[in-house]
Amino acid sequence: MATPTARKHRTQAERSERTRELLLDATVECLVELGYAHTTVQEICQRAGLSRGAQQHHFTTKADLMTSALEHLFARLSSQILAATAQLPPGQERLDQGIDLLWQAYSGTLSTAAVELWVAARTDAELRRGLLPVDRALGHATLQFYRQIVGTEVDEAELETLLLLTVNLVRGLALDAMIGGDAKRRTALLAEWKSIVLEQYRKSVGRR
Repeated sequence: MATPTARKHRTQAERSERTRELLLDATVECLVELGYAHTTVQEICQRAGLSRGAQQHHFTTKADLMTSALEHLFARLSSQILAATAQLPPGQERLDQGIDLLWQAYSGTLSTAAVELWVAARTDAELRRGLLPVDRALGHATLQFYRQIVGTEVDEAELETLLLLTVNLVRGLALDAMIGGDAKRRTALLAEWKSIVLEQYRKSVGRR
């Protein structure tokens, strides 16, 4: 049976984790609504309903808070995508719907927050250092996702090439959406890319 002290420690840990989540969620919200230039620690704390002291206890610098918020958002989206993968149908339809899942993840809140931070990181060395490992982790998780939808039918080198092309395409399309590009054109480009990926998939399977 747990002792009163153990229960107290767990409660403190849970409170600490909740405080952290409130700060990270408020940071993402500010980045999307206000942009990096107008996102202040004061505004984040106000939205989270927390004091500056609580923020400083968890994140020593603004850059640390920003990169942690992006990592937090990415982890949440990754879990959602990987859970959805289990529901995908087999065969070529799996690839089609898998690319749609990637597009949904990259074209929403993640894309907006990431673009805000990467633009700011161009002239902020501390922010750039914090973002690089987050971006690498994003790429690694996306590759894992691609492996799950493609399976072993595609050579590893081909898989990485398709992954990088897909990620860069959806990032570009997401930016196009942010600046008010033509939605029909984005849909057509994504459909064209799907057909290219499916053709490559069929060729790879045929060689095995």
